[in-house]
Amino acid sequence: MGFPVILTPQSQDDLRSIVSYIAKDSATRARSFGNVLIDRALAIGPFPEMGRIVPELNDPFVREIVHGPYRIIYEVFRDPTAVFVLRFWHAARGTPEIGER
Repeated sequence: MGFPVILTPQSQDDLRSIVSYIAKDSATRARSFGNVLIDRALAIGPFPEMGRIVPELNDPFVREIVHGPYRIIYEVFRDPTAVFVLRFWHAARGTPEIGER
């Protein structure tokens, strides 16, 4: 079963930006890639500690998984149990901007 995975408003904005950018070349590819990123994020639920700790933050509850050049950054909560996807971040953008949590 695992933890529920919740996309924060910021991560949803990130996803929209990524898909919009890719759609300039191919709407089909953009939709497909957006779905892959969502699937990767949802796969965190059963194994919330599968990702590595985000090195820039060194917080054991803020983790990431990598898909190609994208970092899917998420925070694990134990009470209530949930995973919040904070950002979909392209590595070329440098250090991820993680706002107030």
